[in-house]
Amino acid sequence: MKKRLFLVFLALAAAGALGFAYRTVYYPAEWWHEYLPAGEGEPVPVLVRQGMNARRAAEEFESAGVLEGGNASDLARWMTRFSIDRRLKPGMYSIRRGSPWEVARQLEKAEPSVSSSTIVPGTDVFSFSGIFTPPLAPETMEKILARNDLFPKEIAPLLPPEAEGRLAFLLPETVHTAENSGEEVVSSAARLWWDRIGSHIPEEKRTAEYLLEMAVISSLIEREALWDEERPLIAGVIENRRKKKMPLQIDATVVYAWKKEGRNLTRVLYKDLEIDSPYNTYKIPGLPPAPICIPSEKSWLAALSPEKTEYFYYVAGQDGRHLFSETLSGHQRNIRKVRGK
Repeated sequence: MKKRLFLVFLALAAAGALGFAYRTVYYPAEWWHEYLPAGEGEPVPVLVRQGMNARRAAEEFESAGVLEGGNASDLARWMTRFSIDRRLKPGMYSIRRGSPWEVARQLEKAEPSVSSSTIVPGTDVFSFSGIFTPPLAPETMEKILARNDLFPKEIAPLLPPEAEGRLAFLLPETVHTAENSGEEVVSSAARLWWDRIGSHIPEEKRTAEYLLEMAVISSLIEREALWDEERPLIAGVIENRRKKKMPLQIDATVVYAWKKEGRNLTRVLYKDLEIDSPYNTYKIPGLPPAPICIPSEKSWLAALSPEKTEYFYYVAGQDGRHLFSETLSGHQRNIRKVRGK
């Protein structure tokens, strides 16, 4: 500390020799910052998590032992003084020990190291842990997804308790986090879902039953639709069949049912439709009990606003586009057309 005070004195003395008038013309108010040391010793790693404000981040720096001769409140004030509070990024910072002022000066120019994780639309509970390096153990993943504190407080109490139900409330995108941990990724993706989807759902509709229903429908759309323009149409077919109490007969649910049994289907055959599972929408009326994957934003929007249509059937062509029909006979014609018969 004495050494730093001596350097401060020398810097001020040297600057004084340049002449006061020269300084006021060419230097900003804090012109002397550049002449002063900013901390000493080896850099200390400090993690600033997504969503932390200046006060909370300052507490992390204090806990890490970076601050000398001051506390988190002092650092938070300097962060505000230097406008750091408005541009603080999440990530891992390497900061030398020093006074709150010296730490804030380092933060002015510091660039944190960050991690990126990509959640692909259609990811299911069996593949979600694979986005991490190393992959999360299934029990670890379930514990993380069960934590209400990682989801926005507006919806956390309304979410289903199971992991496969909660996955649907993560927005599948590339998220940038302070570290590649399950907690960071879930928290960031859940916040994105709330900002883009959840916050736009009318408050009177935000019930546990409605959110789960929309999550399930969104996941079915995600697995059935390859082209974005078809998502609202498929949502309309699902709505029409439910109103008529018709079985949904969605192949993707059969694939999911077999996957839960440890078998991966690449093609659904008639014999596969006999599986005894609540996810088999050929045998069980209504919606499956939980989402079958993580839906994209467009699948969510389609589920929330299905297209009004008279269609009850659709069949996929070779390019993944669907032929829609209002009647069973029309559906059978479309099947023959797709098969080239």
